[in-house]
Amino acid sequence: MPLPMPEYDNLDATALAALVRDGEVSPRELLDAAIARIESRGPKLNAVVLRTFERARANVDTLPDGPLKGVPFLLKDLKIKLEGTVTTGSCALYTDDVAKGSSVNAQRYEAAGLQIVGKTNTPEFGIMGVTEPALRGPCRNPWNLDHTPGGSSGGAASVVSARIVPVAHGGDGGGSIRIPASATGLVGLKPTRGRVTMAPYMGDAWNGMVQEHVLSRSVRDSALLLDVVDAPTPGEPYAAPHKVRPWVEEAATAPGKLRIAFCREALYADNQHADCVAAVDDAVKLLRELGHEVVEAKPEFDRTALVRAYFLTVAAGVAYYVEEAAKHAGKKPRYRDFEPGTWLLALIGWRTSAANFERARHDMHRAGRQCAAFMGNHDVFLTSTLAQPPARIGELTLTESEELQISLLRHVAFGKVLDFAIDSMGQGKLAYTPNTQLFNQTGQPGMSVPLFWNRDGLPIGTQLVGRFGDEATLFRLAAQLEEARPWADRKPAMVKA
Repeated sequence: MPLPMPEYDNLDATALAALVRDGEVSPRELLDAAIARIESRGPKLNAVVLRTFERARANVDTLPDGPLKGVPFLLKDLKIKLEGTVTTGSCALYTDDVAKGSSVNAQRYEAAGLQIVGKTNTPEFGIMGVTEPALRGPCRNPWNLDHTPGGSSGGAASVVSARIVPVAHGGDGGGSIRIPASATGLVGLKPTRGRVTMAPYMGDAWNGMVQEHVLSRSVRDSALLLDVVDAPTPGEPYAAPHKVRPWVEEAATAPGKLRIAFCREALYADNQHADCVAAVDDAVKLLRELGHEVVEAKPEFDRTALVRAYFLTVAAGVAYYVEEAAKHAGKKPRYRDFEPGTWLLALIGWRTSAANFERARHDMHRAGRQCAAFMGNHDVFLTSTLAQPPARIGELTLTESEELQISLLRHVAFGKVLDFAIDSMGQGKLAYTPNTQLFNQTGQPGMSVPLFWNRDGLPIGTQLVGRFGDEATLFRLAAQLEEARPWADRKPAMVKA
């Protein structure tokens, strides 16, 4: 059965909002188009885990006259709250956690005229680089349903890539916007630390490593959505440099000749797949053709110390989340109430000394200084977003043996717990996504753009990293790449069918 408004699949959020402003379509027509696609394509993907259709229908005729009036939108089911709806973080203890008020960003999205039609799948507490939570089941990649869309904003990436909505909310604490953007052929920006608020329910997450933004199919949509939420908010623990002008204007500005450094190696792993190396080489060739100065170089950093610092920082956050979830449920934290990977990180968090946590902070701040010095000589740093093509469903989840070992680790010393985590989750699972975490630790903006597909028809993203506070250069360069190598017409087979 044909879906309503077939042109919907070809238009980004900016174009859909223009149709509403010009009176060519109504917000109700856009809402019906999105709902029809959720019901038709959604079950194959397992991407939409909460539907807010009735709420959207009740508000459709009284939407604010904002820059995105009428555009359908989905929130990630993690951290951000929408009044009257549940936010679970894919944790079973939160399935009854109805928000009494909306997060500031949710308010800003709705003030811009967006119609929030539901929430998307995510791993428990957003920990993993794949989206396969025990509570919701695996989310699938529209380009090949046997593969993951990545994580932790995997559901958001899946719905945007499948043309269910043109843009969707995500969050990035170790690559969780850029990783799924790479796996599904999208634009995914992690803004500078302190750019996007998490008020009023959180000051920060993972010691400032987490930033929220969106996944989109166009650079201009990413810029416009950042304009929507990038506003002063009282009480923020961090501050990013103020933008000089709207981000949408930056995306429409030529970048000029840039000094770009690139790296063909994985940053936090030993191996880089040939497809990912090919994506870097292809991007370098294109950038040189566009007139940029491109050299092979990378910043200095202590990989071993930073991998350890990353795990300790995440573990401290997860230990807190586990305690809060148990408190919400009126019980003490128990192994059987959480996924094994979550419990492993919580164990590390509980057993990490204050001195070790402080050492991790200093290691990350040192890396920030080192990267800032490197970026003093380069406008952009380029890598592949991932070190491997999109993994198959189940390929990166913990094995039964690993789960058994985690259950036994409750009774051993801290050092052995941490060593197991770094060996199994670090060298194993992190080896799939080793190129993104550094820039959560340094706070720099990073963006994945879809310039390359491998022979299997799977997207291989290219990561662009800018100076702290300099999203402007990333938007300008990404828009130039989008114009030189258009990706908007590339669609998964399930959309063409």
